[in-house]
Amino acid sequence: MQAGAAAGSAIDYIPIALMFIVAVGFVAGTMYVTHILGPKRQTRIKQESFECGIEVQGNARTPFSVKYFLIAILFVLFDVEVIFMYPWAVNFKQLGVVGFVEMMTFLAFFLVGFYYIIKKGALKWE
Repeated sequence: MQAGAAAGSAIDYIPIALMFIVAVGFVAGTMYVTHILGPKRQTRIKQESFECGIEVQGNARTPFSVKYFLIAILFVLFDVEVIFMYPWAVNFKQLGVVGFVEMMTFLAFFLVGFYYIIKKGALKWE
């Protein structure tokens, strides 16, 4: 009886595998067909960068400060950490004292990281 149950559960995943194969096949097929059928005219205007209809000024490949990327990465990092606080707030009463201590530990790590990036000057824009 156990062998039949294990074999039956593996069969249940066939629709998921089939859907995955069809999705990957559709993406690959669409990319291939558009590459074959699409126009291949390379003109000077098509090669220019597009800035919302504003005339191009200078080179679009000009490097800019790493600070921009650092601020963006730190924003994403701290934003994701704040997202982890939402389930805790929703289940605050059910988690009890143990959940409170765990969240205070999480917040302590969070604040230590925030203090570290402030001391390193990562948020100073020059």
